[in-house]
Amino acid sequence: MSVVTNTTTIGAIELPSRRNTELLLLAFAVVIPIFAYANVGLSIHGKLPPGMIAYGGGLAVLAGIAHLVVRRYAKYADPLLLPIGTLLNGLGCVLIWRLDQSERLQNLAKRQFGQFSESAPRQMMYTALAIALFAAVLLLLKDHRTLQRFTYISMAASLVLLILPVIPGLGADVFGAKIWISVAGFSIQPGEFAKIVIAIFFAGYLMVKRDALALASRRFMGLYLPRGRDLGPILMIWAMSLLVLVFENDLGTSLLFFGMFVIMLYVATERTSWIVIGLVMSVAGAAVVGATASHVKARVTAWLDPFACYTKSGACEQVGQSIMSFGSGGVLGTGWGQGNSDLIGFAANSDFIFSTVGEELGLAGVMAFLLLYGLIIERGVRTALAARDPFGKLFAIGLSGAFALQIFVVAGGVMGLIPLTGMTMPFLASGGSSVLANWALIGILIRISDTARRPAPAPAPSPDSEMTQVVRPS
Repeated sequence: MSVVTNTTTIGAIELPSRRNTELLLLAFAVVIPIFAYANVGLSIHGKLPPGMIAYGGGLAVLAGIAHLVVRRYAKYADPLLLPIGTLLNGLGCVLIWRLDQSERLQNLAKRQFGQFSESAPRQMMYTALAIALFAAVLLLLKDHRTLQRFTYISMAASLVLLILPVIPGLGADVFGAKIWISVAGFSIQPGEFAKIVIAIFFAGYLMVKRDALALASRRFMGLYLPRGRDLGPILMIWAMSLLVLVFENDLGTSLLFFGMFVIMLYVATERTSWIVIGLVMSVAGAAVVGATASHVKARVTAWLDPFACYTKSGACEQVGQSIMSFGSGGVLGTGWGQGNSDLIGFAANSDFIFSTVGEELGLAGVMAFLLLYGLIIERGVRTALAARDPFGKLFAIGLSGAFALQIFVVAGGVMGLIPLTGMTMPFLASGGSSVLANWALIGILIRISDTARRPAPAPAPSPDSEMTQVVRPS
């Protein structure tokens, strides 16, 4: 005896969106900076700061808006990227406000400029603009694959962004580095946005050329070396990075662009030889420019022995004070508001803000911040692995690689591991360009992760499959 039953086609199983998880993590990401803000006020002034409610409310509103946009327009996005970015940005505002309370920095500003203005309110304004840009990215960029159409346009745009700071009358020389432009009284760092634009070009170009770069090669001493004509792209990027280093005196942007290209090239071709070639070319270029460019040479000298030229060079003095800040912090730190990293001067809230973390939060705080940055990088790499299209894979790994390189060169510079680069710590340092660009980067990664995690649509029902016979033995 047998039983005949009717079954219908089963649709795609919907994955959990994890938006409630994101909301819960956002609550912690808002509460922790509020407690840090209160801790700084109690430590410096002996009472709760009067702006604590306004700061906490503002951060909560911005985080809530960002969450609602993600919930509506990127339902299946990674749930960790937004909370980690909010936590880092919130703690960055607290660190900047803590340095604003330094009487030494206030007196220094009054002596040089005649007045002192706090940086923390401006940073909150930049954060609001950055969240607006983050929302605009998710609203306007419905599918990251549309950016592939602008491969060569993005290359031209990135070159324009890099050239702008060296144009007379538009570019500004700040402490020897020509990486800023001044527009309507505001200073903008185009290189922060160029890293996103040039990643579009790298992803689009390597997606088309990866087979030629990977397969056409010769074996030499265990390495697969590319053909001469295939070396053209890496030679072009190497030359461009050297030009940035020479004309803008910007070691950080030069390392960032060339390193990002080598990472994406390795991922696209899976050839270790590209890593070796990239390292050799970067070391050779840095050695030549370091021996000829005075600004870069001063930073190399400060890196080799900052205390030998402590009283002769400003770069040596800053590096020496930064190293002493990390040393005095110990394992657990001196506590919020109890350090002396403000002795570094105006760079304390920008290039050297990580020194305040090392002194006041100690080794434990440094490792916590590096862990948060590492989680952003890990989620970006995971997004690249989950992406279903080659352009999305390369684009996500390029953005994650650029973010990782920036963390390495900034943290390594202020700790004395490598020469100073002049770049700013993402989400922590004072400045609008950095926070805007990095929130845009987070928005793009969220869009790619949403596309990667979104379940495939259910196939259209077929009349032939509506009725099937399932025979079960009695």
